[in-house]
Amino acid sequence: MAEFSRLPGIGKRTALRLVLHLLKTAPEEPEKLGNALVRLRKEIRYCSICHNITERETCAICSNPRRDDAVICVVEDIRDVIAIENTNQYNGKYHVLGGIISPMDGIGPSDLAIDSLLVRLKEHPVRELIMALSATMEGDTTAFFIFKKIAALSLPDIRFSTIARGVSVGDELEYADEVTLGRSILHRVPYENSIPK
Repeated sequence: MAEFSRLPGIGKRTALRLVLHLLKTAPEEPEKLGNALVRLRKEIRYCSICHNITERETCAICSNPRRDDAVICVVEDIRDVIAIENTNQYNGKYHVLGGIISPMDGIGPSDLAIDSLLVRLKEHPVRELIMALSATMEGDTTAFFIFKKIAALSLPDIRFSTIARGVSVGDELEYADEVTLGRSILHRVPYENSIPK
């Protein structure tokens, strides 16, 4: 029970229900679960290019030649990649930051995969960079920080855009419905237009 209750969203009561359920199942069921958890930690890694999860050096999206290399969608975490992929409206590549800037939580720019994004942009020509971060103060701060960093590099011909605000301010991307999120991607706007004057 103690181990289950350490998982996010699992309280003591839910942990007890899970343990009692596993005790009622066939002996091989908990063993399968245990083996799956061990394999998860041993075999799943982060993509060396975009930081998505993968079983290989690079993820299926980065290694797909049919995806548009010149468009990169910057997201907070892997759940956002899954949410956008479920819309079937986006054919570019991704860059997973691994969080957003949040001084209250002790997360600064150096804790995120921003430097690897800058390296990517220097090494490979990019036509558009889509900021698909949550419509929160922390998401906006992170997008602005990245925008300023890239602007300082004076890279030619990069168009900055942000997803349209069909996603409500204060909402997390993973909870947006697929239609709203799909429209937000399709109707993205230049990032400069979203900065308060």
